[in-house]
Amino acid sequence: MKALSDPNRVKILKILQRRSMCVCELQMALGISQPTVSRHLRILEEAGLVEYAKDGLWVDYRLADGAQSPYASSALGQLKHWLEDDPEVKELVKRLPNIDRRKNL
Repeated sequence: MKALSDPNRVKILKILQRRSMCVCELQMALGISQPTVSRHLRILEEAGLVEYAKDGLWVDYRLADGAQSPYASSALGQLKHWLEDDPEVKELVKRLPNIDRRKNL
C-alpha cells in the first residue's frame, strides 16, 4: 500500500492501465522530471505492480499480472475501478492519444 501512497504513482498506474509507455512518455503525460518518473516506476516495480520489457532502444513499462504478490494482485484488480471519475485522471486519459514517443521525439 505504501507504493500507492503517492498521487503520481497512482496516476502512473492509471495511465499504464490504458497502454504500456516508456519513461519519456510518462514524463510528458505527468509533467514531472525523468528522474522522478524513474524513481516512481522503481517503487511500483518493487511492489510488483509494474513490469518492463525492452523494445529495441526503448524500455516499455506495463501493469504487472500480479503473480508476484497476492497484495499486488488485489490492488491491480481494484485499480480498474479507482478514480475513473477523478478530473485529473480524466484529463490524463484524454491526453494519452497525443503522447507517442515516435511522433514527439
